[in-house]
Amino acid sequence: MLDVPHELVEHVSWLVHARRRELNSPWRKLGCFKQALLVLAHLRKNETFAQVGAGFGVSGAAAWRYVDETLEALATWAPGPHEALVGLGEGDFVIVDGTLIPTDRIRADEPYYSQKHKKHGMNVQVTPDGTPLWFSRATPGRTHDLTAARAHGIVQACLTRQILILADRAYQGAGATIRTPYCGHHELPEHYQQYRGPAGNAPGLNAKRTSHLACSIVCGRGHRGALGAG
Repeated sequence: MLDVPHELVEHVSWLVHARRRELNSPWRKLGCFKQALLVLAHLRKNETFAQVGAGFGVSGAAAWRYVDETLEALATWAPGPHEALVGLGEGDFVIVDGTLIPTDRIRADEPYYSQKHKKHGMNVQVTPDGTPLWFSRATPGRTHDLTAARAHGIVQACLTRQILILADRAYQGAGATIRTPYCGHHELPEHYQQYRGPAGNAPGLNAKRTSHLACSIVCGRGHRGALGAG
């Protein structure tokens, strides 16, 4: 039993259908709905391609092709950082935080090993404003959060719209409109006073929730983002 809404399966199957028409793909053993179901089962249950393929009567290699094609379709549909921030502007704020999605070790595993988390994985940047607005493409786990945020364009997108970014110490020194926790031993500077209270605690609270938001990526339940956004 797959614990995902029927509407989600329908939506993903529509994306698969559109992708097949775009590629003028030949006949497949699995229809669009079953392909969507296979992919969501793989992402939701974290099963191997061989395991999930066996449940649908296809080989592990075929399951891999189905998953790869579907994720490409989702990535094409997802908004970029500028699109995700539509409706926000000066006076608004968002949170930017990174999370590590664990992966199995691979032969060329060094770029995927995160010294911070002491495990292999992929770095994903998340931008919520109370609900998830945007998810970045996954980059090797060794990538520093600030480096990833800049590369994906979320820092520049917020600067362009003069949107305040609240972030943790990993983003210290970024400049632009990013505000990180004050580390000084003297009295809090005047321009930090306005960030006291609930908004000032947001980066710390967000760090506890980001991994759950990352799960929303692979389940397609992000408010305005999806796997491969950016």
